[in-house]
Amino acid sequence: MDANAVSLLALFETKMQLEVPLFQRQYIWNREKHWEPLWEDISRKFSDYLDDRKETPVHFLGAMVLDQKQTPATQVGKRQVIDGQQRLTTFQIFLSAFRDFCREHGCDDLADECAKFTLNEGRMADPDVDRFKLWPTQLDRSQFVDVVSAGSHAELMQRHPLRRRPYARSFDPRPRMVEAYFYFYEQLVSFFIGTEAEPPQGADVPLPTRVDECWLALRNALQVVEIDLQHGDDAQVIFETLNARGEPLLPADLLRNFIFLRAARRGEPQEALYKQYWAGFDDPFWRVEVKQGRLLRPRSDLFLQHFLASRLTADIPVRHLFVEYKFWIERQAPFSSVKDELVCLARQGRDFRRIIAPAKDDLLYDLVTFLDAFDVRTCYPLLLTLLDIGLSDSQWKNVSRVLESYLLRRALCGLTTKNYNRVFLGLTRTLRREGVTPEQLGKLLREQSGDSAEWPSDDKFAEAWRTTHAYQVLSNPKIVHVLKRLSDTYVTGKMEGVSVNGELTVEHILPQHWLAKWPLPDGSQGLSTEALWAAAKDDPKADMTRKRHAALQTIGNLTILTQGLNSSVSNSEWGAKKPELLQHSLLPINQQLHAADVWDEAAIAKRGEDLLSRALKLWPRA
Repeated sequence: MDANAVSLLALFETKMQLEVPLFQRQYIWNREKHWEPLWEDISRKFSDYLDDRKETPVHFLGAMVLDQKQTPATQVGKRQVIDGQQRLTTFQIFLSAFRDFCREHGCDDLADECAKFTLNEGRMADPDVDRFKLWPTQLDRSQFVDVVSAGSHAELMQRHPLRRRPYARSFDPRPRMVEAYFYFYEQLVSFFIGTEAEPPQGADVPLPTRVDECWLALRNALQVVEIDLQHGDDAQVIFETLNARGEPLLPADLLRNFIFLRAARRGEPQEALYKQYWAGFDDPFWRVEVKQGRLLRPRSDLFLQHFLASRLTADIPVRHLFVEYKFWIERQAPFSSVKDELVCLARQGRDFRRIIAPAKDDLLYDLVTFLDAFDVRTCYPLLLTLLDIGLSDSQWKNVSRVLESYLLRRALCGLTTKNYNRVFLGLTRTLRREGVTPEQLGKLLREQSGDSAEWPSDDKFAEAWRTTHAYQVLSNPKIVHVLKRLSDTYVTGKMEGVSVNGELTVEHILPQHWLAKWPLPDGSQGLSTEALWAAAKDDPKADMTRKRHAALQTIGNLTILTQGLNSSVSNSEWGAKKPELLQHSLLPINQQLHAADVWDEAAIAKRGEDLLSRALKLWPRA
């Protein structure tokens, strides 16, 4: 057999059909396990080319095993797909979506060029079959033909509209290949068109230019290993060997081998270097698996991923880690020796350990506890850069305040976290180039704009604070963190510190089930859900009921307790609830409730303003 690395597009460049044998399984790829990772690989290469980083290593999509099939000279040449049919089929679906996107947005020349890689041209013995570059198994052919030949998103939607059976909650599933097409088309629209709130990458460059650059990425940056079987090769044996269930090496294993092999070749003392600098990474701490996206990854892999991202200021998926690291070392030669490389890795490894498992007396503890509560880990490359540069204690306090303010204000205003990776890598790149100070970090964050990156102003933050349904934008751990930090602002030098070791619970002071025991401001009973639906628009009682429902979900009505109240006490009238609430928590934030003889919308608004004034000082936009 012959094995060669070739562009994935090259497999479809000639007048040829790749035929999936009838005994192969149907198309089984799905969104979470397959389409999303493939799109991540493709979009990453798109981004590289749009950022003019064409020198980055090509991405290999695996091996394709093809067998020659005897065909008359008058027909389209054919090869059987022994292994790789799921990837090849998915890529044909993606090309169809890319072609239709180009045509829909006025890039007709590129759409015509793309079409040459999905359909054969010229004379054919059986055009209905031979025109397709890939021919799937019999059960998949109908949906595949629809996807490739429909010619537009609208036409495919017309052929496969969304349908829902009576009383069903969700739409009926469409054929899997059709769903794959719509998934990729949506991703292309998001990547190239974006929205007013989230403009696309390179929005200042005309769309045709951006699409052309990405076509070059498809041609040059995505490769496969093409294995052509020769006469006498056993296709089944080769298939079983390629799909053997061996235990794959982790990126950290591959990098360790790469590093110490180079040390040996350079004559540097392998064993001494291992003991002094690498042995710490073999500690059980680094083998603990943590969730990263859809998968569990050992901490060692996550450290190396964030370390490399901090150095390259580019997104580095874990599955590309070894290739990207090797490329960085060989092309840029950032270290004069393997020893210098290991010194840096060991130092930053200790830094990363502070980030993910800080001691309580560590200066980073408050910041990384906040990041954990708010589930933000995309700023780890920035933190590694800041730790490597070496900030003073006062500088770290300022950095912590700036980052926490930026992230908390965005969270409370319900703004997206989608582009945090790009935002923080951009900050890392600029700070490395222009110098690191808390003032410079604050300046760069204040310059961010749009829903995807802006640092909300005091006015915008205050409006969200007063009116937003807290649980619509913040999870329970986030609300607990906010209220705990606010509680600490009430501590004075004359008060004894309150140590909280257990979990805190969030309590609605005016309960969510208030109708029975909490009259409206005019003394009347509020309306039930059914009565609200039936009420007239100008009904004053309905208006007061809606206002109460809105007020009780704002931060002014939320507090934290060291021990939860049972439901009967929680829903009791204020006179009965107040002493129980105070008894169940000595936290300073609750001691302020002693003075509240009445708890209603006015009291909620007053407390909300008090908390807001403290929040603006805790998390300033400065």
